[in-house]
Parts: sequence; C-alpha cells; structure tokens
Amino acid sequence: MAKILVTGGMGYIGSHTTVELINKGYEVVIADDLSNSEIDTLSRIEKICGARPTFEKIDLKNMAHVLELFQDHRFNGVIHFAASKAVGESVAKPLKYYRNNLMTLINVLEAMKLTGTENIVFSSSATVYGQPEVLPVTEDSPFQKAASPYGNTKQIGEEIIEDSTNAYDRLKGISLRYFNPVGAHESALIGELPLGTPNNLMPFITQTAIGKLAQLKVFGTDYETKDGTCIRDYIHVVDLAKAHVNAVERMLEEKMTGSFEFFNLGTGNGQTVLEVINSFEKTSGEKLNYILAERRAGDVEKIWAEPTKANQELNWDAKLDLDVMTASAWKWEKHLADATAKI
Repeated sequence: MAKILVTGGMGYIGSHTTVELINKGYEVVIADDLSNSEIDTLSRIEKICGARPTFEKIDLKNMAHVLELFQDHRFNGVIHFAASKAVGESVAKPLKYYRNNLMTLINVLEAMKLTGTENIVFSSSATVYGQPEVLPVTEDSPFQKAASPYGNTKQIGEEIIEDSTNAYDRLKGISLRYFNPVGAHESALIGELPLGTPNNLMPFITQTAIGKLAQLKVFGTDYETKDGTCIRDYIHVVDLAKAHVNAVERMLEEKMTGSFEFFNLGTGNGQTVLEVINSFEKTSGEKLNYILAERRAGDVEKIWAEPTKANQELNWDAKLDLDVMTASAWKWEKHLADATAKI
C-alpha cells in the first residue's frame, strides 16, 4: 500500500483529497499546523471513510521537524496543499504569503531530496496566468504578471519545483492549476470552513444566508462581462480531489512524459458572481442579502479553463455542475449550524 503525505490535509481541498485517497486504498499521513483548519476534521474523515488517517501537527516552516516527519514515515509521494490562500489578504500581508507558501515548499522538497522521496503533486492555481490575454486558458498560455502576492507565490512555487526536478535525479512533480473550487462532500461532513471572516465567495454566500454574516459584498460591477461582475471557472471540490488521486497514480505508474508536468483543472465554463448567487438562491430557496461594491485590489476580471489536457492525459474531467456545487455548500453550512445548535 502506497503511503502519501498530504500537507495541509485538514483544510478544505486537503480533507476532500484525503477522503478520495483513502477510498482508493492509499495510506494517508496528514501534516497540518491547524492555523486555518480544525482537529474535528480528522473524525469527520474517519466517519466518511471508515479509516482514520495518521495526523502529525507540524509547522512546515521548521526544517528539522519536516525532515523528522519524512524520516519517520518514508513516503511514496507528497501532495502539497499547505499554504495561505486568500488573494485579498495577500495584497495586505505579502510577507506572510511569501514566508508561508515558499518556505514550506522548499522545506518539503529538501526533505524529499534527503530521504529519496520521488513524487510531489503541487497545489497550484489559475492565478499563475494573471489576467490572460486570450480565453479560455490552456497550459500553453503565458504567465502574466501576477495580480497578487498569492498568485506570485504559485508562479514561483512552480518554478522552484521545475528547477528541482531538473536538478535532482528521480524527483518528479505535477502541478495542478485549479480554477475556483467550491461545494462540499455529499455527506455534508466536510466542506469549506475558513477561520474568521471568509475570503472566498461560496462560504461568504452560505454564511450570509445562514445568518453568521450580515451581508455579502459583490466586488466590482463594471467589468466587461455579461452582468458586470467577475467571471470564474467554478469546480466542485470532489471533482478536484479526484484529480489529485489521478495525478498520484500517473506518477506511481510512471506514465509521466517528463520530470515536471502541469494541468489546468476546471470545467471549461465561466460563470459570473451574480450567476453563482442566482444558482445558490435557486438550490437553497434562500434570498441572499448582498450589495454591489467597488472593485477589490488583486482580482482578475475573467478567467476560465481549457481542460482538454487534463481530460486526455490525467483521464479526468469535471462532472458536477454549478447547482450541485451551491446545493452541497448549503447542505454543509446547515450541517454546521445543526451541530452548533446541539452543543
């Protein structure tokens, strides 16, 4: 049984990916400092899968602790999620993002090199493309200047991995460039749960609808889009998680065409912020309290994927549509509210 390290595995995408890995028979070790996640997620994963992943609470910025982790476990591969991820916050706190997102990656790669761990899947982002000149975005689309420090850390992170795979024998990397993950597991036992005020659209929508937040702000209404709001390619988090399993299998089965590959993960369709709100109101039956506001620094106007390469080479495609995404996110939010009410 292959053993996979999932850094940041208690977080939103990491927890869903852990579930998919366990369901495919992998042994999973989660490394997380719980800075933006909760320990209860471990029990939720176990309830879904019937198996409990090993959990190591660790600050990946501490190289000594990272090396000890790799020496203790001897992994067949790593999926590296651990990073700060809010575009708006990165504009206000750039040093936090460069420290968290680059130092952790460097330490993981160094530990891999020292222990002979060969395979890493990197949690990247469509933000590496900045505001693309041509849509949809293919893997051949050039990087534009990053619109935020967060996006810049993903560009630099990919360069670090590619340089490392070129320099070190047998080290292989696959970078998965996500578009916009939303939704929750069908069980409603895991989902997006940011600590504090959310920075991403979907938890802000559901927390506003449930009454945790008073109002949603839609940032920017004068973009050159069908309704003036930003366009994104929203992808269900379970679809996204399954792509990581496929990437691990591609590595372990030695199907890669080089030492470093990268794939766009999206549906191939762009939807505006207002279209997401309309879907949520339809699937939830709730009327959302929102206002239209000025543009926000660091936001890209419109972007969506051309996912053909992932469809063909990763044997993956996005199956769940926007209404499934908003319905599952609302089911998760209501589950959280019910759990809180019982305490």
